[in-house]
Amino acid sequence: MKRALVTGGSGTIGAAICRRLAARGHHVIIHAHRHPERASLLADEIRAAGGSAETLSFDVRDAERCKAALEAVLVHGAVQILVNNAGCHDDAPLAGMRAEQWHEVIDTSLHGFFNVTQPLLLPMMATRWGRIISLSSISAQLGNRGQANYAAAKAGLHGASKSLALELATRGITVNVVAPGIIESGMTDGVFDPDTIKRLVPMKRAGTPDEVAALVAFLASDEAAYLTAQIIGLNGGMA
Repeated sequence: MKRALVTGGSGTIGAAICRRLAARGHHVIIHAHRHPERASLLADEIRAAGGSAETLSFDVRDAERCKAALEAVLVHGAVQILVNNAGCHDDAPLAGMRAEQWHEVIDTSLHGFFNVTQPLLLPMMATRWGRIISLSSISAQLGNRGQANYAAAKAGLHGASKSLALELATRGITVNVVAPGIIESGMTDGVFDPDTIKRLVPMKRAGTPDEVAALVAFLASDEAAYLTAQIIGLNGGMA
């Protein structure tokens, strides 16, 4: 049974990913920071369905606490599947954006990627098998008004992931990025009305968390062993 860590696992998309990986027979470590109670409920749900799960709580922006939490996890063996899903947005035009808004978003998505991924690499490399999947956004590819901080953070994941993929290519470890478009979730509720979605998305609908989870689960599988260093858009034809 492979161990899978999903950061931001208590959110809508993260929870769908956790359920999908657990259904595939992996032991899922559900990370949460602001809502650990949601992670606990999700772990109970997964176990009730016959799966294997536990929870983990820390702030991905805090390098020291992140390292300590992951060291405790690694005592029980390598994490071979890592899904960097934790993220946040705090939108404002750059001309009026506060420094705190810039740094919080960058720290969560981009520094969080380093803080979580780096401590797990050597144990993963020792197993000669691994999957690292990071969640980005179409905003990183096309830009979006009021999201210079979010687009910058997510675009940073693209370069970091491509570089890491080259470093790990001979170790049986793949590194890829999923860049969703408009997905039904708490982050998009109230932001995009049905008419706007029909105008922006060629498929005329928002994607679902389960569709994101299905792609992540494929990238985490043996079947995806030759797929690495890719930025995969999941956006209904927007780009």
